[in-house]
Amino acid sequence: MSIYPLAASTWDQDELSAIQRVVDGGMFTMGKHVQEFEQRFAEFTGSRYAVMVNSGSSANLLAVAALFYRQKRPLVAGMTAIVPAVSWPTTYYPLTQYGLRLRFVDVDKETLNFHLGSLERAIDESVSLIFAVNLLGNPNNFSAIQKLIGGRDIVLLEDNCEAMGATLNGKQAGTFGAIGTYSSFFSHHISTMEGGICVTDDEELYHILLCLRAHGWTRNLPWPNTLTEKDDRGDFHELWRFILPGYNVRPLELSGAIGIEQLKKLPSLIDSRRINAKHFQDLFGNVPGIRLQREIGDSSWFGFSLVVEPEVGKTRDQVVATLRADGVECRPIVAGNFYRNPVLKFLPHDVPQEPLANADELHDCGFFIGNHHWDVRVQLSAVKASLARALSA
Repeated sequence: MSIYPLAASTWDQDELSAIQRVVDGGMFTMGKHVQEFEQRFAEFTGSRYAVMVNSGSSANLLAVAALFYRQKRPLVAGMTAIVPAVSWPTTYYPLTQYGLRLRFVDVDKETLNFHLGSLERAIDESVSLIFAVNLLGNPNNFSAIQKLIGGRDIVLLEDNCEAMGATLNGKQAGTFGAIGTYSSFFSHHISTMEGGICVTDDEELYHILLCLRAHGWTRNLPWPNTLTEKDDRGDFHELWRFILPGYNVRPLELSGAIGIEQLKKLPSLIDSRRINAKHFQDLFGNVPGIRLQREIGDSSWFGFSLVVEPEVGKTRDQVVATLRADGVECRPIVAGNFYRNPVLKFLPHDVPQEPLANADELHDCGFFIGNHHWDVRVQLSAVKASLARALSA
């Protein structure tokens, strides 16, 4: 029996009523509820535009693809994209699917985001894209990253799928790059069943995202737009005119309706997670041999990472075994050091310029437990007691 789950539902009767309204209306494909959610999400993030899709993974795919179809300085196959060594696979896959070469960079052992020194050393004339990942709710140091980019022609993308609601100097994470991506999967800050969002302030990229989301056709484009030269909406074939090699990654109306209700609750959900994080830091911050994630800006605390350092005389696996036996659900820190996965043989990449030592440590010694939108002080005390047993056994 689980005493502390990794994830739990954030729904109540509001979401169930929203689902029923869509069912009663009989329109289930992308429509007015999705459009309203997009407008509200753009307002929440302070972005000009938001495009909802069927998952955070699809959001990453469209974000990468859009950069290949813009008019000025489009990306082309063969360019290099810098990525952190610790992330989820769908950070990496769209890049190689569009012919980019991955350059893995180590993460900071405390923040779990880009190690800035390693990032600086990885930037050269072949680099055209940096894909920053805000891990476990923690925003990157974007002021420092922008300084490293300087005047170079390098695009910054932001995988913010784990950090909805995080801020840095008052600015929402996910809004520092050309496009930011979000996830509304079950275990994330809000849930629309499956779902993802791209945000951007660039009108051309917005129109490209709209086009790519649905088959590459013109049907969902506003007029005027940056992709078509004349208003052909009266033409018989206009609803079936295709201008880009797109996908079908549209969300359902159900997801849009649920998202509207979830967005109303998002500020309070984030506040609760931050209160829980303070309790977590107070409880676990002084446990010898256990290292926690160091916050940059104001994290939205997707989960709580713990790294078992060698001095405790126990392995991560031994600690996790005790926690699981006591009913504490835990998992690796995202996917650990992704460079160590067999799938790399299919992904064009550079051999890392320097050891991915911190990513290796997270892979071998790290794990995380969940965070939630309710008061978890009692459960965290039970987790700490279980951890103490694991370390003393």
